[in-house]
Amino acid sequence: MGFEPVHDHGDRPYDWVGDWASRRAQLTPDTPALTEVDRDRTWTFVELAERANRTARMLRDAGIGPGERVAVLSRNRVEYVDLFLATAMCNAVLAPISYRLTPSTVASLLELVDPSLVVIEARFDEALTAYESEVDTITLADDGEHGNDGDRYADRWSDDATPPATEPATLSDPHLLLHTGGTTGTPKETVITHGSILWNSVNTITGWGLCPDDVTPMVFPFFHTGGWNVLTVPFLHLGGHLIIDREVDPGKILASIDTHDATILVAVPAVLRAMADHDAWASTDLSTLRFVKSGGGPCRESVIDAWRARGVDLSQGYGLTECGPNNFGMPPGAGANRPASVGRPMPHVDMRIVDEDGTPVETGAIGELELASPHAADSYWRNREETADTFGGGWVSTGDLASVDTEGYVYIEGRKKHMYVSGGENVYPVEVESAIAEHPEVDEVVVIGIPDDTWGEVGMAVVQSTSRFDLQELRDFLDDRIARFKHPRELHFVDEMPTSGPDKVDREALRVRFTDRNR
Repeated sequence: MGFEPVHDHGDRPYDWVGDWASRRAQLTPDTPALTEVDRDRTWTFVELAERANRTARMLRDAGIGPGERVAVLSRNRVEYVDLFLATAMCNAVLAPISYRLTPSTVASLLELVDPSLVVIEARFDEALTAYESEVDTITLADDGEHGNDGDRYADRWSDDATPPATEPATLSDPHLLLHTGGTTGTPKETVITHGSILWNSVNTITGWGLCPDDVTPMVFPFFHTGGWNVLTVPFLHLGGHLIIDREVDPGKILASIDTHDATILVAVPAVLRAMADHDAWASTDLSTLRFVKSGGGPCRESVIDAWRARGVDLSQGYGLTECGPNNFGMPPGAGANRPASVGRPMPHVDMRIVDEDGTPVETGAIGELELASPHAADSYWRNREETADTFGGGWVSTGDLASVDTEGYVYIEGRKKHMYVSGGENVYPVEVESAIAEHPEVDEVVVIGIPDDTWGEVGMAVVQSTSRFDLQELRDFLDDRIARFKHPRELHFVDEMPTSGPDKVDREALRVRFTDRNR
């Protein structure tokens, strides 16, 4: 007789689901939990729990109940963490929205999310100008300022710090709506459940070997999956110390590492490069760092070498809003001979690489990466068609191309939609970009496939550099590095790459800028 489970634990309500604050405070009440650099203030776990209690009472007074959405437009600050903890306690849904988006896109996202409450930092009030619906709004003022329209957060905050009655939640209930970083149209809102958040935390703690005495500067924005799921929630889970700052400044990050004896850092490649180029780089003590991870895009080998020259174990990570985002880990020291690899799957992650028909490819071959894990997102909010395309069949279709070697190490070969076919040959921009990045005058590079009458498609290279060189010089440089059919046929220069999301290069903006759209 086969095993028949008595309970489906995904649908069973528990008091502990969403109760991140008080449960951790009971175990390590006086341990530092969060430091906000701007305020030069540190809160312990018991103090953070009291803040969460007061915020939860504020939400209750605002009529926020189970399933209702609270939208936030703000930089990273302690009130954002309060709202995460409090919405979890109320079984409500936190919907962070990027303040970098245009007012029209913000309005479209708010119409999709349909929040019962909007909390907005005063300086971003103009982001709401295109949103025409009436909604309760609370303003987060800068220190010493009063904000504009709407009630001030400090005036609405409850004076009662005792624990309110929690709303029992199941692991299947949603807690976060995180929008994707789409470059065209309205971004999709991804439904992240309590179970997804919990399992990502378990994966991260066990796969990366996190410890209660770890300290990290959080440099991902809280409107991004990296802001919550890369290290914030795992640190709240195990009792680590989080350092947050309202601005991402390489000098301030270096100072935080030195001042707080940081043990872990995860950042996008652009930030890691800016830190290595900073005047304080050589004088900053990095000896407390156990490891550093790069995420959000491919990290150039020159950046990895710069960190490793300082004795820091830097490896690449991989994730996406729809799954994780922490899916792979690198065994200690194993990344030195595999700088391009993202490592091996986390303990509770299944992966496969498939062809266009969904058939797994042979070892070493390139195909689309698919992931399956209890930390995967549930769906796209109110979007059945896209949900079926991405989450159907039990696997998350990442849209990323990857390969795996004989030892199980995974390599990301670029976005499936970025690959182009030149003269019948597949060209993967990541490979070409890595080769061009070895040129001593290149700071950053993007390769885009563009139409060509002879070859179907050819590569266009856009280079960020303070120097200028011609296309033939670049092709001569590439002769011994990649096959000639992969050489770019156009070359353009920019002083700075346009970005979308947390410092990801906006390829579509470059395509529009440098491509004749009528050809």
